[in-house]
Formats: sequence, C-alpha cells, structure tokens
Amino acid sequence: MPHHIVFSDIDGTLLNNERELSALTISEIKRIKETIPVVLISSRMPSAMVHLQEELEITDQPLICYNGGLILVDQKPIHSTVIPTDIIEKLHNFNTDQKTHISLYNDDDWFVPEMDFWANREASNTKVEPIVKSTQSVINEWRKDNKGAHKIMCMGDAVDIDQTFKFLAENYNDRLHLYRSKPTYIEVANKNISKLTAIRTLLDSHFHLPISNAVAFGDNYNDIAMLKAVGTGVAVANAKPETLQIADVITLSGKEDGVAIYIKNNIQ
Repeated sequence: MPHHIVFSDIDGTLLNNERELSALTISEIKRIKETIPVVLISSRMPSAMVHLQEELEITDQPLICYNGGLILVDQKPIHSTVIPTDIIEKLHNFNTDQKTHISLYNDDDWFVPEMDFWANREASNTKVEPIVKSTQSVINEWRKDNKGAHKIMCMGDAVDIDQTFKFLAENYNDRLHLYRSKPTYIEVANKNISKLTAIRTLLDSHFHLPISNAVAFGDNYNDIAMLKAVGTGVAVANAKPETLQIADVITLSGKEDGVAIYIKNNIQ
C-alpha cells in the first residue's frame, strides 16, 4: 500500500525508554515531513503533544488529542466530543471516599483535586502542570459553561480501580469508552469517538486522502481499530498481543526506534 500520510501513537510507540523522541526518530520524521504529513494521535491533551511537534518540526500539522475527542487544525478545534457533567458528577459521588484520583480534562485544561502521587507522576510524564481545583467546583463551572470532559483519567490502587471500572461499566457502558491502560489506570472517553473516527474525519475534511493510503503506528488496545482500518497498520514489538495479532507489519519496539526504522526502510 502507498504511504501518503503517517499517523502515530505516542506513548509506548513513538517515544523511547526515557519517554522522549530519539535522535533517529526526529531525523527520520524531519526527512519525510515536507512530502508526507505526520500526524500525532494520542490520549494526551494538546499541550502534552505540542512540544513533540516542535521537536519534529511538524507544528503545521493537525493534532488528534484525547483518543479522538478533540481534533485541532491550525491550533483550532474542528471536532470536539465530551463526556457530559451528569456522568462526571455520578462518578464523583461514587468516589466519595476519594480513594480513586480523578483527573478531568477539557481542551488544554487539566484539573486535579490535589497534587497527590498520581498527579505528580502524570505531570512528570507529560511535562504539563495541572490546575488544582475540587472536582465538584469543576463540575459546577462546566455545567454553567455547557462544557464537559474530553477525557477522565482515574488512577489509584488496582483494587480501587477495579471498583471504579465496575461502576462505570455497569452504569455507562453504552455511553463511555473505558480503557484500562494499566491495572492502576482507567482512561474514559465518550463512546462516540475513537482514534479511527478522528483519522476518518481528518482524511475526509482536511487531507482528502483515502484511508488505504495511510500508515499508522500503535501499541495498545485503543490502537487496534485504526491499525485494522488503515492501508498499513504497524505495531511496535512491545505492543499488546491482541494488537500484534491484527497488525499488517510488526516493527522493532518503541525503545528500539521501531517507528523510525520502519519509516527509514519503507518511506522514501
């Protein structure tokens, strides 16, 4: 299949062991970027992705944030799908003992109830500082402003996350995507969006390219649909077994510059 556009996941796929872009990754993407658009696609918020765009010199390209919940073109949203405040409040009320850390995201705002272990770790990983504000205060403001969450991140001990996952699955399985990225994490998004819906939106409205001309890179469960749909779905070697199973190609692991190696060997 021809490679006329590249979509790449970030964490576990594009970054190395230090959660940074390697010199080879930067040089290979810079080599092709004038003729082949390279679009980053992640569950991250915009400001946790822009610094990577800057390193790669692709700030002129769109961003797909929050697993497709927010699509930016020229730093402006062309698509936005949120989780409504009624669900957020029900989750907050369920979590009255505060055993689960609940992070709320809208556009480029990240709200945490306190700078606990989980907030500090995410801040270190993403190089973004959150706004400390009570969950109920955020809900009240968003309700007044007709906003919602592009993403909810629930973090905590595995036993507490088990209970939170069960609550959300039993009550909102028809309205939410629940993605258990780790035993201690749940990423929550509106069920109407995915990385694939975002790719289709950009290909149709912005790039005007068929999906068969796209190559996509990923490692996790939330990458499976996009890897199956594009012309060439490439999994890094450290991907989940289910992701490896559906991939058209398996490249080296993220820490071994798998994305860069594939680009070097297959995109001229």
